[in-house]
Amino acid sequence: MALKLTTYYKGSDIPDLPGNNFFHSKELFLLYEATPSYTPIYIVATEEQKTLAKILVVIRKNTSLIPFSILNRCDVYGTGEYLDDTIDKETLFGEMLSHFTKEIFREASIIEFRNLNNSLFGYKHFRSNHYFPVNWLRVHNSLHSVKSVDERFTASRIRQIKKGLKNGAEVYEAQNKAEIQAFTKVMRRIYSARIRRYFPGFEFFEHIDSTLLSAKIGKIFVVRYKEKIIGGSVLIFSEDTAYLWFSGGMRKTYASLYPGVLSVWAAMQYAHENKYRHLEFMDVGLPFRKHGYRDFVLQFGGKQSSSRRWFRVRWKWLNKVLCKIYV
Repeated sequence: MALKLTTYYKGSDIPDLPGNNFFHSKELFLLYEATPSYTPIYIVATEEQKTLAKILVVIRKNTSLIPFSILNRCDVYGTGEYLDDTIDKETLFGEMLSHFTKEIFREASIIEFRNLNNSLFGYKHFRSNHYFPVNWLRVHNSLHSVKSVDERFTASRIRQIKKGLKNGAEVYEAQNKAEIQAFTKVMRRIYSARIRRYFPGFEFFEHIDSTLLSAKIGKIFVVRYKEKIIGGSVLIFSEDTAYLWFSGGMRKTYASLYPGVLSVWAAMQYAHENKYRHLEFMDVGLPFRKHGYRDFVLQFGGKQSSSRRWFRVRWKWLNKVLCKIYV
């Protein structure tokens, strides 16, 4: 029987599927589906009713005043999850890539593949579908090789943690929707100013609270001082790795409390105590640009490694120009 690719647009239509990769799971599809401005698309490859692979892509809709889909973009974390070790994974990936690339450009202007564990995987298929690579950086901490999570922290980072706690800051898992809503407001201001412009709405984090926490797929930590939320972090789990998806704090207003430092420390402490082998910081920036957030997280003792992201834009003439620049 020939390979069958099925595309799902509604979470209620997706059957229960095997797999351990959170970034290509039904749970993440439902999280995106519950959040305004996100449109998830799920592609599942089957043969003789056996699931071979699946890939989740999400269109992030433009919420500015610019009309149509000019600024809409599509994000893909990794290159999918493959459930049969006997298949040719790269060939199957090529089939799925060609399947959704044309469809995506009806709704978005750019597609980006990020968090690639193997930067060479699918190379010829990316190129044949007119994608171009850009060198990127990743930062991760190896947690399985340390007895204490702060073993590789810089001395100044350890002093900041102790000082923040001594000065009255508290850091713990979010307890209710009011705390999550307060956390969302704080983080939106922080991200729009310092890390990246786009930050999801309250519904995104509310769904993490109602679905992912109970399934032990995610955690939200908040930093509080005198009944006020001043920072926090979001930790997501996939296989043996914890991913720090969002983190930050009101470092200028509450400089002596180090809320941004405490939010990362709490996430790392939890990941280490629960036996995750690695913690990865997401969105640490381009290698050829100074990036304040990357400099910040490296002081927690992580390692920096080179990777790449693959891009394609809707307009053929611009795509050709960018391919010549980056390839």
